[in-house]
Amino acid sequence: MGSKKIVITGLGATSPIGGTAPESWNALLAGESGTHRMQHEWVERFDLPVNFAAEAKVSPDTLLERVEVKRLDPSSQFALIAAREALADAGSPEVVPERLLVDWAVGFGGVWTLLDAYDTLRERGPRRVLPMTVPMLMPNGPAAAISMHLGARAGARTVVSACASSTESLINAYEHLQAGLADVVIAGGSEGAIHPITIASFAAMHALSTRQDSPETASRPYDRDRDGFVMGEGAAALIVETEEHAKARGARIYAELLGGGVTADAYHVTAPDPEGSGAARAAIYALDQAGVARTDVVHINAHATSTGVGDVAEYAALHRVFGDHLDAIPVSATKASTGHLLGGAGAIEAVFTVLALHERIAPPTINLENQDPEIPLDVVTSPRALPTGDIVAMSNSFGFGGHNAVAAFRSV
Repeated sequence: MGSKKIVITGLGATSPIGGTAPESWNALLAGESGTHRMQHEWVERFDLPVNFAAEAKVSPDTLLERVEVKRLDPSSQFALIAAREALADAGSPEVVPERLLVDWAVGFGGVWTLLDAYDTLRERGPRRVLPMTVPMLMPNGPAAAISMHLGARAGARTVVSACASSTESLINAYEHLQAGLADVVIAGGSEGAIHPITIASFAAMHALSTRQDSPETASRPYDRDRDGFVMGEGAAALIVETEEHAKARGARIYAELLGGGVTADAYHVTAPDPEGSGAARAAIYALDQAGVARTDVVHINAHATSTGVGDVAEYAALHRVFGDHLDAIPVSATKASTGHLLGGAGAIEAVFTVLALHERIAPPTINLENQDPEIPLDVVTSPRALPTGDIVAMSNSFGFGGHNAVAAFRSV
């Protein structure tokens, strides 16, 4: 447990259910789905096996300057939108540039830029490939864009750990502040990879839902009839600073970040350890760093992607950690509404966890019609009040490659 209290003072998001963090939160509470049938001509041209996804509700080109759209990959466009909102939400703190740090996450990086450039090379030749192609496709492009546009000189770090990436970034922010490397950290993650190649690849491994007749209900974590996840896109950002720094500038504090745990399964590149041992260790490390008891946890935002093996493995991990107390913890699976933002998933779910503590309400899990008897969790299916007093919540993220990351938060 670190000697400094670390707090969240700003939130930003652009997601499949809202163009801002408040819009996304309100849509989540209202039980909205961000999944819809895609209207791109390439869906039919390539005869894709899945024709729906959770695309961003607000197009970046309506929020950014023309030059920003032209010079940034979608993953960076989403990142810049969320980071700007979060910093403004935090009161636009006046920070010496050398004390403002970015720790950002992606799962793929500039997949659209890379594949569009390859099409240009193949069809029109090397002289027509744009000179900005490499800076736009770099996985560190979003962190660099935020750093340059917002003047962050303490660092522009990038985490690439598949779907655990942005929870790792948030945990890194905690550690940077404990180490005194910055006064304010912009942490989060983004993804803009809804592309024919990624859809075809995920579909080939039978990871995506194929519920073509009802896209809005395709993402259904914990349901007996779940058949895969739904690809999403967007970004979320959190402004993280020490409590001392936040109070000195009179900032509103949403919640305390208690720390987190990061582990690896070393089991399989795509499948989770069915016993959940690595994920359980990450949760235990998070709680130990937080200095709280298992019984202090009153809410969990689960990774819960709506895959057959993933949801069961996460339940196994949670049961390892909490035992019988798990029956008393309300669990929300918000990917049912947003789809899976991949590198941005942990960040948007951290925003939802922070707001759940701040407003003391657990958001609903939509589309749960027949709960899987192998996963006897207390799943929140309509907004539910959380207790008063000092309460703790967790947010889980797990990714291909065996990455596990769990963050813990406390109400203020």
